[in-house]
Amino acid sequence: MSPTTNPTAAGNVTFLGAGPGDPGLLTLRAVEALASADVLIAEPAVLDVVRAHARAGVDTPQLTVVDEASTTAGIPVLRDAANLVMEAARSGRRVVRAVSGDPGLDGDAAGEMLACASEGIPFEVVPGVAAAVGVPAYAGVPLSGAGGADVRFVDARTATERCWAEVGASDGTVVVSTTLETVAAAAGELVSAGRKPDTPMTVTIAGTTTRQRTWSATLGSVAQVLKQAKVLPSPDGHQAVIAVVGERSAPAQRDQLSWFESKPLFGWRVLVPRTKEQAASLSDQLRSYGAVPHEVPTIAVEPPRTPQQMERAVKGLVTGRYEWIAFTSVNAVKAVREKFEEYGLDARAFAGIKVAAVGEQTAASLVEFGVKPDLVPSGEQSAAGLLEDWPPYDPVFDPIDRVFLPRADIATETLVAGLIELGWEVDDVTAYRTVRASPPPADTREAIKGGGFDAVLFTSSSTVRNLVGIAGKPHNVTVIACIGPATAKTAEEHGLRVDVMAPEPSVHKLAQALADFGAARRDAAVSAGEHVTRPSERRPGARRRRTT
Repeated sequence: MSPTTNPTAAGNVTFLGAGPGDPGLLTLRAVEALASADVLIAEPAVLDVVRAHARAGVDTPQLTVVDEASTTAGIPVLRDAANLVMEAARSGRRVVRAVSGDPGLDGDAAGEMLACASEGIPFEVVPGVAAAVGVPAYAGVPLSGAGGADVRFVDARTATERCWAEVGASDGTVVVSTTLETVAAAAGELVSAGRKPDTPMTVTIAGTTTRQRTWSATLGSVAQVLKQAKVLPSPDGHQAVIAVVGERSAPAQRDQLSWFESKPLFGWRVLVPRTKEQAASLSDQLRSYGAVPHEVPTIAVEPPRTPQQMERAVKGLVTGRYEWIAFTSVNAVKAVREKFEEYGLDARAFAGIKVAAVGEQTAASLVEFGVKPDLVPSGEQSAAGLLEDWPPYDPVFDPIDRVFLPRADIATETLVAGLIELGWEVDDVTAYRTVRASPPPADTREAIKGGGFDAVLFTSSSTVRNLVGIAGKPHNVTVIACIGPATAKTAEEHGLRVDVMAPEPSVHKLAQALADFGAARRDAAVSAGEHVTRPSERRPGARRRRTT
């Protein structure tokens, strides 16, 4: 009987490839396995990548790194990965063992699979994207062409003289896994084995992450290129790199195919001062542009001080008091939904009532609740846009003349005044209060004031006032992007220079405007023959920051 189908084994193990670093490269099967795991045993380098998909409360025992240095130093080795895997599987639990890249290329994982097989513990293997394949793809270096190619893969740490001689004698593409400080030595081995010193070469560090950086060189010039770029010497010389050697890594071709590092906001650290729920879709959009969003809540949402008014209004919904209910924010939807749940109601309570939403995000939250809005602005996504499409009260066609408007305690009167002018009676009800959030951690405050962020997106005047109030004023190198004229005016009143403004009041248009700004900035640098830098790298004493 196969060891992977033994029905008598207590637990099971999934050996999972987490890829080279980009969380988006996890396979669907990997996400499924992580969601059902009882125990997650992951290498430190990929723990953050896989932990986001594991269920709450999953056991994540720490791995003890066993190497020659720790043994010499007398550091006690408490437990290693194989022992952790076997111990958890014997106890009847579902174990996920996550490794970088692909499990089939990991010698330690292979040994652990054999250990499972010898004890009859069921296991499966979920392949991952190998760094030697994924990193060149993100660097814009295809390993093969229409006519095919001879592609050789070499791990410089274990390569023998015979190995170097074989790849040196070939004229195909060579993918070398090595480190920053040893890549020049690997290039020297290839030259000694017969490769020409002018053979093109690319070197990529932190591949598939927003820290990725690629240098174009030749086998003979790579040491000088890294020195001129001030990459070496460096205490980070031990970091892994993927080097591609051959004509396919020629700079002229890579300049056309470098899709990842040429994203408009690649590596930009962007501050998103909104509540976490509001920031989610905006952060996803920023990531698609290559940015690293950092969400900092500037307001906290709390229930109204006196709930009676809200309670009467919700009961009025059920008893037929209203013709319309208008939602002006996601928070308003959340407040009404929570009150419904408190009374044991669901979306069916909206039967017979027309529902309006001020914008697409609010409409989406209603759909998630099970309610399809009858009215969403066809133009501007705002209270003014909603009023433009709102029908006037008609006593012939509208049996009830009243509108329920659940909203924040600090909301403007624009919608109320406009509805009254259209002939409607309005129950303007405080559904929630907005209060200033607690200050962010000290390192975030320092990054804001010290220029550690490349850009900040202000989506309202209150986000400007609250961010400055709880964290301080952003550094003058930080790009300031505002959703509209009113927000921009508030930013200027606080001494900020506004660089970007959305063409219309939409958070998605704001993110697009920032991306357009970043693209123009990148194009200007390339046209001038300058190295493309982020805004934060222009401040005095700026250092490269680690992002994910």
